[in-house]
Amino acid sequence: MRIFLIFGSIGGFLAVALGAFAAHGLKSHLDTAALQTWQTAVQYLSFHALALLAIGLISERHPKAAISGWLMVVGMVLFCGSLFALSITGIKLLGMITPLGGLCFLAGWLWLGWAVSR
Repeated sequence: MRIFLIFGSIGGFLAVALGAFAAHGLKSHLDTAALQTWQTAVQYLSFHALALLAIGLISERHPKAAISGWLMVVGMVLFCGSLFALSITGIKLLGMITPLGGLCFLAGWLWLGWAVSR
């Protein structure tokens, strides 16, 4: 589905931009733990942006794979978004959102495997 190619491209762009922002703009403003949290978000955003590109192609042949794409989009917003926000604000409650995004990632990967195996 074309939408996942678009989301994957946006996610890839954001991963590069936010990674560079941390390396050049945030390094002097965040402590080591916050920078590591930021980098974790960048890494997961990168991986799942690539996964969305693949799902965009796979879902043409396996339409049920589209559900995995939506799960990964939600995972990117919840997991990565909460980690980015936690890094900047230091609000620990944001960390409670992160596992929900992780569950979406896990469900997305499982759904993808199921969809292509049918």
